[in-house]
Amino acid sequence: MRALRLEMLADTPLAFLETLAEAAALPHSEFAERVARGSFGTFCAQFVAEAEGRFVGHAGGIASPDDPRVTIIFAVYITPAHRGGGMLKQLIDEVSAWSRSAGRPHLMLEVVVGNDRARRAYERLGFADTGVRVPHPVIPVLTELRMRRPA
Repeated sequence: MRALRLEMLADTPLAFLETLAEAAALPHSEFAERVARGSFGTFCAQFVAEAEGRFVGHAGGIASPDDPRVTIIFAVYITPAHRGGGMLKQLIDEVSAWSRSAGRPHLMLEVVVGNDRARRAYERLGFADTGVRVPHPVIPVLTELRMRRPA
C-alpha cells in the first residue's frame, strides 16, 4: 500500500491532500494502520485492485460529515498502465456497494477544475456535475467541482 500511495502522489499530486514528501516520511507502520482502519466498518473503507502481484488501483469511501445519506469518494487512482481497462468502474462499484450496505444511497466526489480526463471518466460512470465549486483543501488557488450519483 505504501508503494501505491507514493506512486499516486508522484503521478497526480494535485488530486490528494498529502504530499509525496509527507507520505515518504511516514513509517511503514502508519500505512499498515491506515489499511487496518479502512478494512472494516461503515464509516470509512478502502478498496484496492491488484494485478501482476502488486496493487495498481485504489478508491476510498467515507461517510459525509454533512449528510448521512452520502459517501464521499476519495483517493481514487489507477496506475497509468491499467487505465482505460475498466478498473475504475470496478473500484467505484465496490465503494458504491459498501455505501449502500452502510445505508448511504448517494456518492459524491470532487475533481480539480481542469482535470478533464478524470471528469470525463466519472461522467462515464454516471456522475454528474452538481454546479458546486469549492476551493481545493490544500492549494486554495485551485478549484474543485463536485460530482454526484446514486450509489
